[in-house]
Amino acid sequence: MTGYAVYLFAAARELADTEVARIELPANATVDQLRVALSRQYPRLASLLKRCAIAVNHDFAEGTDPVQPGDELAVIPPVSGG
Repeated sequence: MTGYAVYLFAAARELADTEVARIELPANATVDQLRVALSRQYPRLASLLKRCAIAVNHDFAEGTDPVQPGDELAVIPPVSGG
């Protein structure tokens, strides 16, 4: 298992009550596994995470994209407004 820092923005930050989530993931983890780990550690985030974008090293990532040690990870909730 490897430790990761995941930056949380906007509503995700509020629901988790932290700016940076510390998550443990297995080797060769994917973005989908990151979502699951975040949901387990921060249950209040679970429903929001389904709609959030995940960025890996400043690029939006797909669920099957890998997460590597040293990657910069971020959870970006959907933007709303009018």
